Amino acid sequence: MYSILDPYRPQNSLLHQLDPRVKLMLTLGFILTTALTPPGAWPIYILLCSIVIAAIVFSELGLRYVWTRALLVLPFSLAALPILFTTEGTPLVSLAILTITWEGLENLLSIVLKSWLSVQAAILLTSSTPFPHLLAAMRALHIPRLLVAIVGLMWRYLFVLVDEAQRLLRARTSRSTVVPGRRAGGTLVWRARVTGGMVGNLFLRAFDRADRIYAAMLARGYNGDVRALPLPPLGQQKWWLGASIGGLSFLPLIGYLLYG
Repeated sequence: MYSILDPYRPQNSLLHQLDPRVKLMLTLGFILTTALTPPGAWPIYILLCSIVIAAIVFSELGLRYVWTRALLVLPFSLAALPILFTTEGTPLVSLAILTITWEGLENLLSIVLKSWLSVQAAILLTSSTPFPHLLAAMRALHIPRLLVAIVGLMWRYLFVLVDEAQRLLRARTSRSTVVPGRRAGGTLVWRARVTGGMVGNLFLRAFDRADRIYAAMLARGYNGDVRALPLPPLGQQKWWLGASIGGLSFLPLIGYLLYG
């Protein structure tokens, strides 16, 4: 269960060995570049896709691992489906009262591709960097301390919820029995009532445990910031970071000059 919540996959790849600050900046720069690229700039999208594939190869995670997880974004991309019918342009397909335009189809495909590429970049970041290192990178990049603390606590309390859920499931299993020749459990209404009670009990127990954890943190000197040793200087990696961010920043500009 914990392996599902923690996406980090330890490897000895070039991507894993990069400084977390460099990986975080490159990921944010890539996502921003992808978002700013104009619709229909297909050569730019092909170049961005090539960058992602190269990063996957360097990470040694495998294309199947990244692409199957990135497919989760596709159902959410359906929210952009009305663009097919609301974008004015050259008619492509005419239905009863709706008309699909070529410009609408181009915008929809661009949004889906942008989302897919951005999610792949995020998967590479979280799969190649332990979460505590990501928090340290956020603090080193002077992201607001409160925001970093909220992200860190939200992540850790996910494991608290999972642990409490497993305790409830073990308690239910230990108090249940199966009678030979009869189906385990009761009716569908009874199962729904038991499940609802377990969910309510789960949140009450998790809230109580979170309160005790916070009290223990305060007793140990917690003041809203997690104390950690400062990260070492970037060294030569800062030059690679600057060159990469500079190269990415030109891609949307080229896209708008050619396809804007």
